[in-house]
Amino acid sequence: MAEAAPARAKPRLWVDADACPVVIKEIIFRAATRKQLDTVLVANQMLRVPPSPFIRAVQVPAGFDVADNFIAEQLQPGDLVVTADIPLAAQVIARGGTALNPRGERYTTENVRESLAMRNFMEELRASGVQTGGPAAFSQADRQAFANQLDRLTARM
Repeated sequence: MAEAAPARAKPRLWVDADACPVVIKEIIFRAATRKQLDTVLVANQMLRVPPSPFIRAVQVPAGFDVADNFIAEQLQPGDLVVTADIPLAAQVIARGGTALNPRGERYTTENVRESLAMRNFMEELRASGVQTGGPAAFSQADRQAFANQLDRLTARM
């Protein structure tokens, strides 16, 4: 039986970086540097990150949910994960972490269940041929909501 990794002294900020908007990454980089927060961007492609002792990128192999699985495996209670992936957000919450989407919505035990149900329903509609459209364009209000929520959550870390 494998032993659990020892707990880190400080919580970590994880970023599901494959689909994270560039402007959100820039907000994260500034916050990581300002708050000296250990930040890890995980993607299946090479990422450029600013030179900083607090920010690093991890490239995982290509494949369905590989980055999500890596984050879920490495996550420790108290960590914060930025993701638009609802199943990953559910895993984060179940493991004692906090999940935040790039539009500034914090996932909770209650709303992540609702979001999963809606996601599954929309997937079924698309599979049956119904055109559902995509998410609304990313706006300045979304950026501001994300920055504000990130500031609140990292203050607690």
